[in-house]
Amino acid sequence: MKTNKLNTNSSSPREIKYFLDKYVIGQEDAKKTISVAVYNHYKRIYYSYKAKVEIDKSNILMIGDTGTGKTLIAKSISKFLNVPFTIVDATSLTEAGYVGEDVESILTKLLQSANYNIALAEKGIVFIDEIDKISRKNDNPSITRDVSGEGVQQALLKILEGSIVNVPPNVGRKHPEQKLIKLNTKNILFIAGGAFEGLKNIISNRLNLSTIGFKKNVSLDVDGKDLLNFVSSHDIKKFGLIPELIGRLPIITNLNSLERESLKRILLEPNNSIIKQYKELFLLDKIKLKFTDSAIDLIVYKAIKLSLGARGLKTICEKIMKDYMFNIDLIKESLIIDKFDIKLKFK
Repeated sequence: MKTNKLNTNSSSPREIKYFLDKYVIGQEDAKKTISVAVYNHYKRIYYSYKAKVEIDKSNILMIGDTGTGKTLIAKSISKFLNVPFTIVDATSLTEAGYVGEDVESILTKLLQSANYNIALAEKGIVFIDEIDKISRKNDNPSITRDVSGEGVQQALLKILEGSIVNVPPNVGRKHPEQKLIKLNTKNILFIAGGAFEGLKNIISNRLNLSTIGFKKNVSLDVDGKDLLNFVSSHDIKKFGLIPELIGRLPIITNLNSLERESLKRILLEPNNSIIKQYKELFLLDKIKLKFTDSAIDLIVYKAIKLSLGARGLKTICEKIMKDYMFNIDLIKESLIIDKFDIKLKFK
């Protein structure tokens, strides 16, 4: 539950990024971009009475593979600012009148996060995950009904731009007798994220790149991992997001795939790192838990093999630790996890 003490008008972009650094390893450019966008968004709210020019919203689009930190960045921002926060999966949304959740359900969840404090909810943050999954099937407007793709994009336009929306108090279908809550979305920050699989090919084609070379004066790795640095709104339109939606997500940033060293740091360094959490859980039972260096390296290796980024680390650690957690009352004083323990779990 959020309190009324918001931390939204006393920070700088550097302070926001400093906080993000405690939880999000790597992704320096994305963290800078988002810190500036978030700072400007809340400055726009609190100093609008001074502004001589009307400042547009700074909704954000994050592009990156699974496990690169999109959700974690959004969660960490809301934690720092102490504002209501909700996550919605874009694939669960449909146009009004069809089976699934109306886009208004996004705002219902935000209201619930704010304990139905409307003023708080109107300064909250919404993270729309898997926005790429509601792309239309081709670059041309659909002439048939697309209830979970282009139709949802159209439905999102109103709440993203800023308007007064009638919101049901509970997730589910509206009905005539239901008392609706009016919520102004003008100052809600929307952050959308997705993997956008295939987007690199679109960028490559626009830049006239081949799979074995690159255009003169454009410096790219041969494997094309830098391609997302060149993403444009044109590429995203080509992918299948409608121009109107792209226009309401003006801040675009990409998150890089995580290399071995970054994954290792994620495992060990953040305030809430997976290893630190397990150590704390065991310490509560007066057991000292230790992972050897070889065990850490093997966990990272297996996460890379799974191609799930940081999420893969959690999956692997859960499998390793499940039996130890189950039998925790039988463990005396200390437990050391080495690479041989891990190999036994992954036979």
